[in-house]
Amino acid sequence: MRKSQARKRDITPDPRFNDILVSRFINNMMLQGKKEKARKIFYDAIDIVETKVEEEPGIEVWKKALNNIMPSVMVKSRRVGGATFQIPMEVKPHLKVSFGIKWMIKYSRSRNEKSMAGKLAGEIVAASKGEGAAVKKKEDTHRMAEANKAFSHFRV
Repeated sequence: MRKSQARKRDITPDPRFNDILVSRFINNMMLQGKKEKARKIFYDAIDIVETKVEEEPGIEVWKKALNNIMPSVMVKSRRVGGATFQIPMEVKPHLKVSFGIKWMIKYSRSRNEKSMAGKLAGEIVAASKGEGAAVKKKEDTHRMAEANKAFSHFRV
């Protein structure tokens, strides 16, 4: 490679939970640079989750939901001798988190609640129980990798 690897930027933890993972989530949820709006939506969603699930704090439910969404294997297309194969690959730890965050945001936006905070809270509660569209996406990804296990010898 000609260019050097891009340097990872330091992310400051969020003010309420003092957590870097929460900051990453808020940054991914933000649209058009409106971070304060994204932060308010996330905090409202956590408050809604706390009212729905009384047993544990909302942030713990969110972390459990994110762990239920993160994929461990994925398929990658690889061209071998004119044919394209879907090759199962192990997902790197930082990519697991990125995919989990992106899938949670994507599928919460497509839910049918009234506000974005309500949509996000609904997806968090569903994912913490092992249900919901984001968990289904993870299971489909794992199923695809399992089905293409025969091509794993093409891995580089």
